[in-house]
Amino acid sequence: MENRGNFTFISGATGGVGRAFAFACAPDGGLFLTGRSAQKLASLREEVQKEFPDCSVEVYPADLTDEKSRLALYAFIEGKGLRFSRLINVAGADIQKAFEKYTEEKILFQCRVNFEAALSVTRFVLAHREAALQIVNISSISGVYPMPYFAVYSATKGALTSFSSSLRLELKGQGVKVTAIEPGGIYTRPDVCRDIAGQGLWGRISAKTPEYVARKSLAAVRKNKRVYRPGFWNKCIAVVPRLLPLGVRMRFIARRWSKQEKDAF
Repeated sequence: MENRGNFTFISGATGGVGRAFAFACAPDGGLFLTGRSAQKLASLREEVQKEFPDCSVEVYPADLTDEKSRLALYAFIEGKGLRFSRLINVAGADIQKAFEKYTEEKILFQCRVNFEAALSVTRFVLAHREAALQIVNISSISGVYPMPYFAVYSATKGALTSFSSSLRLELKGQGVKVTAIEPGGIYTRPDVCRDIAGQGLWGRISAKTPEYVARKSLAAVRKNKRVYRPGFWNKCIAVVPRLLPLGVRMRFIARRWSKQEKDAF
């Protein structure tokens, strides 16, 4: 099939952040949206095309933690002949609880969706890219330091930022820009909004809307920033606490995060 270019690939497209990116990217070209729910993808496609009738929107439901599902997704894209000028890796799981409460299934799920899936999708898109490609990896401010009671999430997001930085240098001079985004809380699902409220002033001044994160992220990758933290307070969180010993920082985090627990996936 003849190649169809200038598409944006968005994983985790039906969540609050993915949805915001879909609407932010729609004026720039075609969209390829994936998530686990075919029904939600169809609804999102309809909404985007209603607002942007000239935007070509392709959707395909996939479980990115499953290798066979990813391969089926890639085969669908190749059958459509899509070429990508932008990749937004949004899909992720923010399970928060003591590690000893994890099951084997939850360990594999979170590591695969937060890290393995992003690497797999990135490799595929690099092989199906336009001459110029922008890659946005949604990491987290939680990946800046080790975080007791958020240990798996923190580790996988830290790994994603590290990977993004390395890949950015590997692809220097090849027309590829790579930016890791490290947001704080984002007002998405009701349970996430409750968690932000539960953190008090700390949570409120750190949190941003999905639309804000999407807009600022796209501006950051256009400038080829290595890492971008949306919001002044999140920049402070990443830098100022480094004045304290790591042990002090971790004990502070443990006291705060041990009071909340969630397993929404």
